Amino acid sequence: MMKTIFSGIQPSGTITLGNYIGALQQFIELQNEYNCFFCIVDQHAITVPQERLTLRQNIRSLAALYLAVGLDPNKATLFIQSEVPAHAQAGWMLQCVSYIGELERMTQFKDKSAGKEAVSAGLLTYPPLMAADILLYGTDLVPVGEDQKQHLELTRDLAERFNKKYNDIFTIPEVRIPKVGARVMSLQEPTKKMSKSDPNQKAFITLLDEPKLIEKKIKSAVTDSDGIVKFDKENKAGVSNLLSIYSILSQQSIAELEEKYAGVGYGQFKADVAKIIIETFEPIQNKYYQLMESTELDDILDEGAEKARFVANKMLKKMENAMGLGRKRKR
Repeated sequence: MMKTIFSGIQPSGTITLGNYIGALQQFIELQNEYNCFFCIVDQHAITVPQERLTLRQNIRSLAALYLAVGLDPNKATLFIQSEVPAHAQAGWMLQCVSYIGELERMTQFKDKSAGKEAVSAGLLTYPPLMAADILLYGTDLVPVGEDQKQHLELTRDLAERFNKKYNDIFTIPEVRIPKVGARVMSLQEPTKKMSKSDPNQKAFITLLDEPKLIEKKIKSAVTDSDGIVKFDKENKAGVSNLLSIYSILSQQSIAELEEKYAGVGYGQFKADVAKIIIETFEPIQNKYYQLMESTELDDILDEGAEKARFVANKMLKKMENAMGLGRKRKR
């Protein structure tokens, strides 16, 4: 039996080069070995205020980007959370087996609510919704970053509690911490991670940046003054970051690249780094814009929602039966 993977992706703005190398490329490989559900979690997005039209655009854009980087709808199921009502329904049932104390202990809740007067109740209760997302599909593995590990522990606790109290219906999911994809660092402060929330626009590159802009951002990437292209994270963080980006995208080893650029200044090296990024992104961007304009994207999302509904509704029925909700029909 093929194992099932579930991954929820927040529709917040566009994807950076760091997300692409650190997570997306690995996700795309997973579809060949696992039964994958990739869900755009728009109901999680509204735990903080969203502008209606921007959210709509972000949902569509994220779906198109996933397909553009190589997600194959014949192998994996891509769908939008709010188009599968079972998520919210199962989320409510799991809220009813969650305790306020354990939800208040969640680090993310503490961080996001700190010092705020009006905090959305959704911010407190979204971990049970996340648990529902995962448990509805009989998920075996969930690829998550460190920041979501605590929520996954809670998901496991809720599944075990439900199984014990009502009926043993849930698979207890395992955490799959992605193998360390190179951490792509900020182009302006190469000691911290590249992030799209960085106030300095020059610090990150997004998948939809135009070639001229990519050239400009790489040209202004912080390096050092000794002019030697060598991997040394401690003393040459900027150059090392560019080397690892180049190495991953070109599939050449760092040693090969150091040799290639021996005696060549940073100008040429940076121009080549920009070139490999532009070449990697070009087919992705072409596919993205083609999808955004087409009905093909809608067809794929319709089909994904239908497949997801079929699987999720079966589990929802089991949950309702276990808890005694509704009527049990005589066949």
